[in-house]
Amino acid sequence: MYTPPPHAPPTRRALLRGALGLGTTAALAACGGGSTTPRTSGDVTLSLWTHDPGYEAFFAKGLPEADRATDFRYHLKVTRAGAPDIVTKLLAQAVAGRGTPDLVGFEIAGFPRMLRGDIAERLLYDFTPDIEAVPGLKDDLLPARTAPFSKDGSVYAFDSDTPMVVYFYRQDLFEKYGLPEDMATWEEFAEAGARAHRDHGASMCVVSTVGSDPAQVVQSFQMLLYQRGGTFFDATGNLRLDSPEAEEVLRFLCEGLRSGFAVEVSDYYGAGMQTALKRGRVIGLPMAIWYKNYGLVTNVPEQKGRWRVRALPRFAGGGGVTAALGGTGFGVVKDKANTRAAREFLFRTWLTHDGQVRRFTETGYLPTRRSVFDDPRLGAYTDDFCGGQRLFRLYRSLLPDVPPFHQSPDQSILYDVLGGNLLRAYHGDLSPRQALKRTAADFRDQAGR
Repeated sequence: MYTPPPHAPPTRRALLRGALGLGTTAALAACGGGSTTPRTSGDVTLSLWTHDPGYEAFFAKGLPEADRATDFRYHLKVTRAGAPDIVTKLLAQAVAGRGTPDLVGFEIAGFPRMLRGDIAERLLYDFTPDIEAVPGLKDDLLPARTAPFSKDGSVYAFDSDTPMVVYFYRQDLFEKYGLPEDMATWEEFAEAGARAHRDHGASMCVVSTVGSDPAQVVQSFQMLLYQRGGTFFDATGNLRLDSPEAEEVLRFLCEGLRSGFAVEVSDYYGAGMQTALKRGRVIGLPMAIWYKNYGLVTNVPEQKGRWRVRALPRFAGGGGVTAALGGTGFGVVKDKANTRAAREFLFRTWLTHDGQVRRFTETGYLPTRRSVFDDPRLGAYTDDFCGGQRLFRLYRSLLPDVPPFHQSPDQSILYDVLGGNLLRAYHGDLSPRQALKRTAADFRDQAGR
């Protein structure tokens, strides 16, 4: 009797080809690979891919430190590309069997493609044993910031930031309009914000409604959802959007738009937002801490000294006082000649205590190790744009409330369907309940689960 052979597991190339959507053998015709004999010392040139020149500068300055701490003498060959293009290019080169980088930066929205099937396991180095081998590191790394770049308990990239969501506000206009700076709840903010809009044409919250960019539409909702205790996906990647917390937050934003407490903007960075900030039509908003550099300083530098930062007000029904938004994880491609060298380079630059202090001073991104927040150099830091505030006292207080952000390979599907249904809810075409139900149904239809 003929017994058919067991079905062989998909090869690495077949898996990656599927992820790329490439169906022709011609796409694989140029297969081949370089030497995988591991380098253990001496001169090594690491191929680094990143979308951000700030990261390139950080790693370049870290070369002497890494040279002193390892058996290698490092050099960098940097390739810069748009954040969405890096994952596509990485997968294409992996299919080709050559030309992959040694060290690669994944903007957080691009990493979910690495979570499909076992792509991450096959292509990226698993840092988990190395984390456990460094005394104290496992407990010191913030689990909220390893979660976005992890799968099945394995860590495949280290985040660049703990991008806490805070409340930015114009202190001068709060004082002028008689708005208390210490309001404890969003409900109090909404009540005061409705009065500020009626009397002064000013809004205390922002909702992005640019339909061509679902990510920004989703972000306005996402920040408050996670603060309230809701989530998009659980740790296993299953959708958990349809929840009482999600309905409460969406209703809060819809009512805020109607009262004027919140105002629609096309996006957080463009000309419309700049005009609203300059004219005092937006006097406060929840956003990640990096927005100060990329949204406020760039759009309204003349307002230096007038802005302040505080924790998010709580929802009366529960939740924390912050969320997290954004991030970039750096990973190492496995089974290459330079894999060990790249891994040691990352540990000796990106993860050291002094490296994380330097990363903040040079890029503005917060540490991802809990202990670094107690560094006296950071404690002494004052922010001139925010009136000389010592912000690390605030950041330390927010750490316990930073929620994990679990990602799914189908995240882009969720963002597409959620963005559209949020807009329908904001415009009154759907109730918050209907919008969430429809999103869950649309996601199941498109994701097939």
